[in-house]
Parts: sequence; structure tokens; C-alpha cells
Amino acid sequence: MNGSNGSNGYHFDPRHVSAVADAIANASTDNGKGTCYLHIDKGGSSADAQTGAVVPPISLATTFKQAQPGQPSSKHDPNSFGLGFEYSRTGNPTRGVFERAVAAAERAKHCVAFSSGSAAISAVVHLLSPGDQILSTDDVYGGTRRYFRRIVNPRMKIDVDFCDMNDNSSVLGKLLHAEGKIKLFWVETPTNPTLKVTDIEKTSTMAKRFGAYLAVDNTFCSPYFQNPLEHGADIVVHSVTKYICGHSDVVMGVVCTNDEEIYEQLRFTQNGVGAVPSPFDCYLAHRGLKTLHVRMEAASRNAMAIALFLEHHEGVSKVVYPGLESHPQHGLAKNQQHGFGAMITFYCNGGREQSSIILQSLKIFTLAESLGAVESLAECPSLMTHASVPDGERVKLGINDTLIRLSVGIESCNDLIDDLNQALNAAVASKKPMFLPQPEPDDADSDIGINIEATEEVEEKGYWDW
Repeated sequence: MNGSNGSNGYHFDPRHVSAVADAIANASTDNGKGTCYLHIDKGGSSADAQTGAVVPPISLATTFKQAQPGQPSSKHDPNSFGLGFEYSRTGNPTRGVFERAVAAAERAKHCVAFSSGSAAISAVVHLLSPGDQILSTDDVYGGTRRYFRRIVNPRMKIDVDFCDMNDNSSVLGKLLHAEGKIKLFWVETPTNPTLKVTDIEKTSTMAKRFGAYLAVDNTFCSPYFQNPLEHGADIVVHSVTKYICGHSDVVMGVVCTNDEEIYEQLRFTQNGVGAVPSPFDCYLAHRGLKTLHVRMEAASRNAMAIALFLEHHEGVSKVVYPGLESHPQHGLAKNQQHGFGAMITFYCNGGREQSSIILQSLKIFTLAESLGAVESLAECPSLMTHASVPDGERVKLGINDTLIRLSVGIESCNDLIDDLNQALNAAVASKKPMFLPQPEPDDADSDIGINIEATEEVEEKGYWDW
């Protein structure tokens, strides 16, 4: 008899029974992560210590009573990180419990929350000094590139260079040319929007060799499908707006790290700059985190089916999804990630007209920016999220007007595929000439098989000019 000791010494465990074992295996689809998303400490419930509330309360207070001058209250509260509470910009109970929950999800010692993903990126850049340099993934979110090019570089005197992080010779060349000034590697993996996958461990080794931090934007995978700190990253950034919250109702960002010095600087910047999320937003994001594993599993199953469907549709010229064997870094993604995610990029046949027809014909997919929510979204990055990227760079990166980015949600898979199918077929039909009416057998022109009057009407009205 298999068993485990209970609190009274009695032990009995029927998990060795084959039917029970099979049922447990079928139910265990969350990589063992689900519990920590609901309970920060797997050893017990995360109920509020004072009231027993199973949902952490929303603390809207801006200031907190002190027993003595200069002695913040509640230093014993784990959500104050031993500092107590004095002013809500410096520390807030609702924000604290959310930060602890994300740290547990990302398998990090520390997490610091900010009012947006952009604010989180800014906090990481504040680790640097004028004269330092950043080496960034070339295919990076348009807002990140814009921030690097138009704010960090000219106003903070920090040079930013971009390159393909999978091109080892290019990375090494830029490191040698910088002569030790590169202090931060900025990596997205998978990238936005062309879904290139970068080897985090290899990049970490390179960064450490040259005395630089490695920061990984892990938004596309979420903590459920990838944990960069376990592969050597120093810093992990998330746009909480996306998968962590997952319901398109919060704008927020976080930075996670195991490094004490980095953590102290991030916490100082959080308080000093003051780009903190509201308690209500922290409550919503924490609620979203609790279902992250369920949502990611459902969305990724949909994404795999949709990617395969797109690969076989005549209206599509190319599909990019890490779960497909056709993806250039499929093996790396399989090794480095715990799943392939729910973001798909594809190129439609035709041009801007066809991509526009597809996006305007969709009924279940919503034409909108952002990603990572329960509802499915579609967009054209060249005209939307990456419009700020210079034209020449977009061409170089393959971000053209036929590229469509899908954020696959958790709707019924058949409904999503039906929606894509009718939209793609509308685009394909727009490229094909009109079918002409066939002549009756006794028509005078039946020997050539063409209705002359119909043909003349088509030519007169310009139907061929597609």
C-alpha cells in the first residue's frame, strides 16, 4: 500500500490504483504551476491574515497610521516586505500581495510592479548611467524601440543598438566595437511580431562575459510557458496588461529578479519616480493571474490548431508559430519553453488590400492592438503596433503590409477557424476574376464558349482591373 504520513501518523494513498493514476494524469495539464498562482505559499491558503478573507482586500488608503514618529506600521506584514506601510506610493498591501504572487509565478525572489509595461522598461533603463549602451533585439515591440530611439538615446545619453540576437557573429561584433560600454542586453523571446526565439542561456553567458545584465521581456510566453531567470537572465519584464491580467481591463507592468542589488534599485525607482499601479488594478491583475494556467492551456491549444489550418490555406503564404516544425527555432522553443504560446503571425497572399479585407471581414477576432486576453485579437503591425518603426527597418525585419498578427483567445476553436476561413476566402476572392455566365447550348457563340455580351459588359465596367 502506497501512502504518505498524515498529521496523526495514519497514512493511506490510493494514487497507485491505475484508474486513479490515469485520472490524475489527465487532470495534470498545468505543469504543476496552478497551485502557486492561487496560493503564494503552496503549504497553505493565501487567505488574509487579519480577516480570513479568501480574496486579498483592496486597500485604497493613501497613508497609514504610525504608532511612533518615523515608525511605519505593519512591518510584520509580508506584503510590506519588512518595511511597513507609511504612504501608498512607497508601499501598499494590495500591491504587495500581487507582487509576491507574480514573483512566485515567475520563480523569482522579487517582483516590483509599475503602472504600465513601458514604465517597467523605463525602470530597468534607470539601472544604467549616461555613456552606457544597450544592445537590443532588432525585432522588438514598436513602443520599446520608440522609447529607446527617441527618449533613452537622445535624452539620457545612452546609446542603443539593435541586432538579430540569433546572429552570434553580429552580437559579438557589436560587443567588441562597444569596448565594454554595453551594460544591458534587451531580449524579447519570442519577438514581437515575427516570433523569433532567442537562446536565453547562450545570451546570458555572452552578457555575463562582457559584464552586462540580461533583461528578457517575457510577455508573449507569460510565466506559465517560460521562466527566463531559470535560464540565466538577470531581469524579467512583463506587460501585465497582456496574459497575466488577461482580460483587457488593466494597464500595468512588472519587473522580476533574483539579484538583491537590482531589486533595491528597482524598489527605489518605483518609489522615487512614482509610476505605481492603483490598488484596484493590482486586485484585478491578481485575480487574472489566478487563472493564468487555465487560460494559457486553452489559448495555446487553439493556436496550434489555427496555425496548422493557416499553413494549408491558399490565402496564406507563410505562417510563423513556434509550435510548427517549420519554425526556424522550433527545437529551441521546445527545449526552452514549457509550451508554444498563443501568438501567431502569418503573411497573406496579395498586398495591403487583401490584408485589409481579412481584418475587416473578421467577426469573432477583434481588429485591435494589444494581445494576451481571453478574447481573440487581430492586427496589422505595419499600420498599427509597429507603425513608429522606420520604413526601412520594417522592410528589413519582414514587417510588411501582408503580415497579420493574431492573439488567439479561448473561444471555441471551430468558431475561430470558421471566422478566419471566411475572411481569408473573401481576400482570395478579391484577387480572382469574376466568373462569366456560360452560354446556352444553342447560343450562336457556343463554339467558342464565351458570352460576348457579358464579356463586353465586364470590360466596359472595368471588372478586370483588379
